[in-house]
Amino acid sequence: MRYIIFVGSQYEKSGVNISAGEKAVKLIKQSVASTYSDKVLKGLGSFAGFYELENGQVLVAATDGVGTKLDIAIEVGIHNTVGIDLVAMSVNDILVHGAKPLFFLDYIASSKLDPNQIAQIVDGVADGCRQSGCALLGGETAEMPGFYPEGKYDLAGCAVGIVQKDKIIDGSSIKQGMNIIGVASSGFHSNGFSLVRKVIKDNSLKLDKDYTGQLLGQELLIPTKIYAKPVMALIEQINIAGLVHITGGGFIHNIPRVLPDGCGVEINKGTWDIAPIFSFIQDKGEISEDEMFEVFNMGIGLVIILEQSKTKQALDIISQKGYQGWVIGEVTSGEGTVELR
Repeated sequence: MRYIIFVGSQYEKSGVNISAGEKAVKLIKQSVASTYSDKVLKGLGSFAGFYELENGQVLVAATDGVGTKLDIAIEVGIHNTVGIDLVAMSVNDILVHGAKPLFFLDYIASSKLDPNQIAQIVDGVADGCRQSGCALLGGETAEMPGFYPEGKYDLAGCAVGIVQKDKIIDGSSIKQGMNIIGVASSGFHSNGFSLVRKVIKDNSLKLDKDYTGQLLGQELLIPTKIYAKPVMALIEQINIAGLVHITGGGFIHNIPRVLPDGCGVEINKGTWDIAPIFSFIQDKGEISEDEMFEVFNMGIGLVIILEQSKTKQALDIISQKGYQGWVIGEVTSGEGTVELR
């Protein structure tokens, strides 16, 4: 994953140390690799991990959390939507490699267990699993008084899916001239909330006030879209060259993760709808457009890369599944570059 660090950026001021995260990955790389057997497939992509079974099938796994969006949920008192977020963040990461979700595991840690709160969270997790077509296989709760501040909790989850080895989508077949389809997000999803929260605090914004058409807290808690239905339908009918889950790092850092050598992309701004909440946070936080595209999904939660001749069919499938998609750019020459035009 490639990072562009904006010196003095609003995201850095919110407390997120991007360079420290990059350094941590480098430090643990050798330890992680020392655990691998010949069943672990390497070099196939960076959204998930791959473990080969005996019959030519491959398990695909990903893990994630919800992040500081949880603070919004705690303040507003709505806890089911972040359960959907938890599933979405991992399931979308395995979907982009063509894997069918099989099951999900969750972990909930809190200062003190509140049975009603736990029930709301797990209701949301179960909802996310139903949307993904996978089983909520199990989970764990931990009560940790004195460790978490009173009233706080944290979530983590893991999704496992399966795909035939020769059907793995890894971006290796991406070529110059291919089209890029963007599929709509539902807002910020679960990324960049340290910056969102900073903007809220700095401007004394109220979560129970309407700034853009609905109460701010409710809008920020709209759950991450789960793309299982359109992705499963697409890969059954079309040869998809690449799929990208647009999470933290936005277009700038996520699209290059699937691009082969010699390829870059051009993204045409203005070719899709961006919800007013993005410009509202940008204006209030005095955030540059470059940083907005680096931190947030900017209205696109999933990117599809495919042959131009298959574009209309793909857009029709996306629409039939109840999602909205647009042609937002194309693959060009370059070395993992993302040009916003």
